Amino acid sequence: MELDLYFTDYFEVDPDVLEEYGAFDISVVSDLPLFIDPFLLFNSQDPVYQQLHQQILEYLLFLRDRAAEQDLDPKLIDAWYRFKEVKQNWLGFTMFGNGGAGLGKDFADALHSALGEIFADFGNETVTRGTHLEKLCLIRDGVGRDNISDFTTNLIKGFLCDYTQTFARGHIDPEFCQEFAVPRARFNYDTRTWATETYYLPRLGDDFVLLTPMGILTRDDTWISHGDMISRFWRLPEAVPDAELRASINQYFERALGQKPTAKAKRQAAADTIERFPELIDLYIKLQEDDGDRAEAVSAEKVRDAQRALVDQIREALADIARTEFFDKPWRSYEECLARARYFKAYIEDNDGYLLFNRAGRPFSNEKELQLAFGLVWCGTEFDVNREVNNGRGPVDFKISFGAGDKSLIEFKLASNKALKRNLEKQVEIYEAANRTWTSVKVIVIYNAAEQRKVEKILRELGLGSAESIVLIDARSDNKPSASKA
Repeated sequence: MELDLYFTDYFEVDPDVLEEYGAFDISVVSDLPLFIDPFLLFNSQDPVYQQLHQQILEYLLFLRDRAAEQDLDPKLIDAWYRFKEVKQNWLGFTMFGNGGAGLGKDFADALHSALGEIFADFGNETVTRGTHLEKLCLIRDGVGRDNISDFTTNLIKGFLCDYTQTFARGHIDPEFCQEFAVPRARFNYDTRTWATETYYLPRLGDDFVLLTPMGILTRDDTWISHGDMISRFWRLPEAVPDAELRASINQYFERALGQKPTAKAKRQAAADTIERFPELIDLYIKLQEDDGDRAEAVSAEKVRDAQRALVDQIREALADIARTEFFDKPWRSYEECLARARYFKAYIEDNDGYLLFNRAGRPFSNEKELQLAFGLVWCGTEFDVNREVNNGRGPVDFKISFGAGDKSLIEFKLASNKALKRNLEKQVEIYEAANRTWTSVKVIVIYNAAEQRKVEKILRELGLGSAESIVLIDARSDNKPSASKA
């Protein structure tokens, strides 16, 4: 059977053609964890990207000038600061779909406040080479890559529409495309309103799809970020040229530390010091600008890594499963869950799938990445697949159902999880009761021999050594024989 999981599959495009165009091969089933980093626009040698960064700054300077006005109408703040997520680019945190939260009131208020009070000189910096959107989010934690990426994506949505329209006209069959009226595609500075524009775009159901150039994407945090600034705080005071100011900063920081500070207390002291002396932010940004060439190299490798792990190898896994009778089996949700987990185990252990879990010799760092990879393997199922369902006792990783009376759960855990024993003993049973289902599958991923011994000991102690509902996946790379020796 055909499994149209990615853009090139669904729209019948040669992946090499899309790669040559420079766009990422997005999934049309679930968001992939990639983000637009505005610093990559700023630091690029491409005049198109430089113009996009200037376009972003033009809008921010417009907001800065309005922020100085007294008693700005809250409706205008909503119109100018709050945006829905551009879900059509299929990038972000959402699993099993593309519906994110967008930019809400907290983001709008924080940005408006930063422009009007803390950074009233925004756009007139003298320490840095340029002005950066990310600066407005450095004073407070909690405004992360998704907020920066969502805001940036909205401000360059017209470019993304043009970029996709050009590819669609040259490489996609007209039966897959149509004209769409895209709201908030361009800002009209005369009327101070967002305008709707019409574009010829690929069609997915009743909506359109947008492509994004790989060169402006990153996998982890943006190059200029609050977390990175805090971790590099120790370099900032020494970069202050004014000796008196430098002494004041160091004194403030030392007092904020208190006696015998913890790592958390040190981070908080750094954040408090930066809020008290916001000139440190420009010094941090200058450090990032000076190291800007590395930003492109680091982001490019992270995007290639995501391409290999979440596109190329998942596509290969689905091609294998599609050649079997797997999708033809008329079974219940528990059997479906167990079979999918066992197939995933066989793919990881016997078909070089362990490489998916050991990218560049490193295992997936958290359970969310595991869940995303496993979730993509559910493409093509007739069952209803829900991610992180919360019915009052905390979210479970997956709930699989067929109608109201046939429901099962899947819980993913790393063997390294310190709460593994408690989870096996209690957690899934609590989820089962909350979701009114009494069948579940537990999947445990192992990365080394010590973890293997730990899991076996826990299963023995709980009397679960022979439980069919517990699936152990050996994702180690150091014990896989070559095909010639196997």
